[in-house]
Amino acid sequence: MKISDILAGSAKAYPSIEIVPPLNGITRSQLLDGIRPFMEFSPKYINVTCHRDEIEFRQEPDGTFSRHIVKRRVSETAVCAAIQSEFKIEVVPHLICGGVTKDAIEAQLHDFRFMGISNVLALRGDGGTGEKRFTPEPGGYRYASELVEGIRAFEKANDAEGFFSLGVGAYPEKHIEAANIETDIINLKKKVDAGADYIVTQMFFDNKVFYAFRDKCREAGINVPIIPGLKPISTARQLQLLPESFAIDIPLELTQEISAHASDKDAVYEIGREWCMMQTKDLIRNNVPAVHFYTMGKAGNVVNILKECF
Repeated sequence: MKISDILAGSAKAYPSIEIVPPLNGITRSQLLDGIRPFMEFSPKYINVTCHRDEIEFRQEPDGTFSRHIVKRRVSETAVCAAIQSEFKIEVVPHLICGGVTKDAIEAQLHDFRFMGISNVLALRGDGGTGEKRFTPEPGGYRYASELVEGIRAFEKANDAEGFFSLGVGAYPEKHIEAANIETDIINLKKKVDAGADYIVTQMFFDNKVFYAFRDKCREAGINVPIIPGLKPISTARQLQLLPESFAIDIPLELTQEISAHASDKDAVYEIGREWCMMQTKDLIRNNVPAVHFYTMGKAGNVVNILKECF
């Protein structure tokens, strides 16, 4: 079932779960056991992230260096296949522009269609290691809007118009490369106009920021469903890591409370869970279609939130 149809047919908000493909070496059973706790809540689908390959330069015996592509994680295709087989639910693989050509993306779309996967989250993705600005591969896509256009063109070329339901990403606090939120929303509208069916936002910790963003989107003529993304803070160190990694703000109240209990891991974990639960309940009261949870491969705190909120 397509996400666009799920959104249209859902009378109340539902939880949307995102997992990260595990590092190489994990078994299929270990992967599925990490997802199994979510099944108690009958999720409508599981999102599976995509990470660009890493590049290593290795010194050869003659003193020169050779370039090597390193794949550190199980492929998202393999993860999707395992989830489909075990749990019989929809999967939403992520597609990124970074590190791949248009031809490689087309091959991936053929695989998804072959597997009966009709949902994709289309993202530009981050730059490569050492890049100050995102640089597309030769013969690749520069922007997510181009990727969406490419997927819609793939459908037409393969007599499969409307096969994919396409989601795209958005940033309530603006993308780090955008000059301002207004410009960022103009670029978001390009993705929607190119054929995106819905939007999933980056994590945020202040619901007022999301509501202001949603209002600006509607004023700009963006009328597709907007799904807020949340992540419960689980360690004191994330007060530094999350803003560094995702260019987001963490409210002073939450920062002070976690800092005051930084030496007590259990207390920090509980504070993060309670804050995310408060956000979730407030979002549901304010008529969001779903709440997207960034699990980062850990089920415990998100499962507790789902028990309280859904």
